[in-house]
Amino acid sequence: MSDIRILDGGMSRELQRLGAELKQPEWSALALINAPEIVRQVHAEFIEAGADVVTTNSYALVPFHIGEERFRKEGASLIALSGRLAREAADAAGRRITVAGSLPPIFGSYEPQNFDPSRVQDYLKVLVDNLGSYVDVWLGETLSLIAEGEAVRQAVAETGKPFWVSFTLDDEPEQVKGGEPKLRSGETVRAAAEWAAGSGAAALLFNCSKPEVMKAAVETASAVFRKKGVSIEIGVYANAFEGEQGDSAANEGLHGTRADLTDDVYSRFACAWADAGATMIGGCCGIGAAHIHKVAGALRAR
Repeated sequence: MSDIRILDGGMSRELQRLGAELKQPEWSALALINAPEIVRQVHAEFIEAGADVVTTNSYALVPFHIGEERFRKEGASLIALSGRLAREAADAAGRRITVAGSLPPIFGSYEPQNFDPSRVQDYLKVLVDNLGSYVDVWLGETLSLIAEGEAVRQAVAETGKPFWVSFTLDDEPEQVKGGEPKLRSGETVRAAAEWAAGSGAAALLFNCSKPEVMKAAVETASAVFRKKGVSIEIGVYANAFEGEQGDSAANEGLHGTRADLTDDVYSRFACAWADAGATMIGGCCGIGAAHIHKVAGALRAR
């Protein structure tokens, strides 16, 4: 398992743990405004825990979170700051750390119905232009429909840097019990993998969903890529949200996190994903540095 790349974990709850204020609608963007040194510290702690990849804290730097006026006035500088903080932490690590530039769902997490193809590139361009000098790879993450992945592909096409696309999965009870893996849009993981196979993406990942639904998605994507004869990495970083998400957007309120998803339990999920074909593994909301330390140790010991 030495070829497994360890991703970092969720930014927001680690910011909160270290004393940064966390509230809606600004969410993790608030730390860039009020406590950027804590953002850098979170990156450093994930690296110390064993992460090979740190992701810029640019997820909430969209009008959905910080408002249209602030995005126009301060968005570029805040986005650049998120890139600089990640780059500084990576360069100080003493080993090779990849910086992934987070390109979020522009019109809201878990909100595929709000996707606007006529406007999406206007916002993605600001993110790409201001992160470009700091990042090694682009990461379109928590995307709910294939069209969001295609928008990311188009936005980064001229940068010359590789891109990864990560979709969030339907994790309602039917899927947890073994239903066909689907994106939150209702599109199948099979269709997403078929799109990825022809997109030029270097990796297809699944994130911000319950750990229980991830293995089936990895298996489905692996089967598609084998059939098509393409070499694309597969990754997973699950969340620790408790209860059923239903139609509730990820951006609404502060979701509780699962007490049962200890670092040991999460590492067992991670090993199962690796067995299924995942080569990039980390964590999303509620998965902290302690989880990543355990995952890194478990995977590297195999």
